[in-house]
Parts: sequence; C-alpha cells; structure tokens
Amino acid sequence: MKHYKTLVSVLTDNGWAPPEHPLFSAVRCNHACTLGDREFTSDFYMIGFKKLKSGVIRYGRTKYDHENGSMSFFRPRQLIEFRDLELEEDGFLIFFHEDYLNGHPLHSEIKKYGFFDYESNEALHLSPKEERTIWELFDKIQSEYTNNPDEYSREIILTHIDSILKYSQRFYKRQFLNRNILTSATVSKFNQQLSDYFERGLLETQGLPTVNYMASTLHLSPRYLSDLLKEETGKTAIEHIHIFLISEAKNLLKGPDYTVSETAYKLGFENLPYFSRLFKKEVGLSPNQFKKQALN
Repeated sequence: MKHYKTLVSVLTDNGWAPPEHPLFSAVRCNHACTLGDREFTSDFYMIGFKKLKSGVIRYGRTKYDHENGSMSFFRPRQLIEFRDLELEEDGFLIFFHEDYLNGHPLHSEIKKYGFFDYESNEALHLSPKEERTIWELFDKIQSEYTNNPDEYSREIILTHIDSILKYSQRFYKRQFLNRNILTSATVSKFNQQLSDYFERGLLETQGLPTVNYMASTLHLSPRYLSDLLKEETGKTAIEHIHIFLISEAKNLLKGPDYTVSETAYKLGFENLPYFSRLFKKEVGLSPNQFKKQALN
C-alpha cells in the first residue's frame, strides 16, 4: 500500500500538474476524478465534491454512498481508494497537508468536525442551493490559489476552507432532519441492540457495550452514530448507553435479590466506584441510598 508524504507525489502520480504550493492544492475534475486504482494513505486532509456516475470510493474499507451531488471528507492516514470514477458533472478535490494548518486556529478546530470520521453511507448530500454555496467558496479558493499568491493567500484560503467546513456542519444537520424517518429508525434500532445485549447476558461476559460496538451493529461509524443521536434526541451514543444501564440498575436495585456490587457486576461494571459515580450522576442518589429508599 502506498503512503503519500508529499502533495507533489500525489498529483504527479495521477497525471495532474504539480501543485502551486507544496502543502496545498485545489483541483477541478472534468467528468473524471481518480487517485490511482489501489488503496493508499496520506498526510493530507482532502475535501471532495462529486456527482458520481460510476466507480468506487472507499474510506476506512467502507463504500461511500454517492446517490446525488455529495461531499466527502478524508483525514490524514486514513485508508482511501478511488477507482474508475466517472462523474455526471464537474467535481473538485481540495488537498491540504496537516502542516499547512500550523499556527492557524483551524489546526485545532478541524478536529471538532466529526464528519472527517464518517464512513459508510454517510457522505453529505447537497441540495442545489447548497451546491451553489460550496462551488462559490471553491471558486474563491481556486482563484486565490492560482492568481499570484502573496502573503495573504494562505489566510484567505484557510478562511474559505473554514467556511466550507462550517457550511458542511450546517448542511449535515439539515440532512439529519430531512432523513428523520431513517434517523428515528436508527434510534429505535440502537435501543433494541442495547436490550438484546443485556438479554443475551453479554454485559456479564463481555463487559459494557462500547460506542464502537454499537455502531458496528448498525453499520455506521461511531462518530456519525453519536452525531445522529445527538441531533435527534439531544444525547450522544455513550449517554444513551449510560441511561440504559442506569435504568436496568434501578430495576435490579428495587428488589431484594441483588446487592449494589452484584448489580454492578451483572451490568458489566468491573469498577464499583465508577458505577456508583455514574449512578449518582444520573439519579441524584448513590446506589446504596437508592436501594434503601426502594426497600423501605
């Protein structure tokens, strides 16, 4: 598998002109947009827009869903494959090395954008109006990139990239809302998977369910699952897991059969103090106080 450390190697290997800047490039794709025919990794962030007619895009070994005009976001050192892509219309790719962000607020802020960790069936699908907004920003970036760069160019380019990311965050929220039937189904499936995990006794044999485990059962990335649940319910995936566990704990503690430590063990908690802290945070009482109240 090839790992690209330099931007010039990415572009020249794929028949494109060398970059105007060693750490940044903006490429417009005219009905074809490919990066080799095999898997690769890189030290670059990539942002892409395309209306895919045919071909395969894989990110983290999962296929991207490209039904309409959609955006994809790739972070450094993630496994990527672009193969035999044919576009219905023009698209673009923006590359920037992580070092291009050094000394700029975006160096830290970009880590807040969860969609760089989204995977299968999680691309951002744009409305025609949203497409126009993104293209306007790309055209400004490309103009700044190609027309006599000066000491202001990097700051201006990063400002426009920051705008693309902020708009993408907004558009993802719209996508969550517009697909609320799918979102609601995901919430129901999530809760059902938790119940199944408990009923099969996996809490005792495998411990607490992780967000990664729950996401894998729903064929979603952990970050996308948490963002989707947060948008729909106001709580993240880990918060939903905690709520479920504390609900089961309250049920067990209300009867005489289980002590606090036995309850914690049955629910997969190896650390009793952690269970007690979590219980008190959610209920407002310690497990011992709750049990005494319930039995009285």
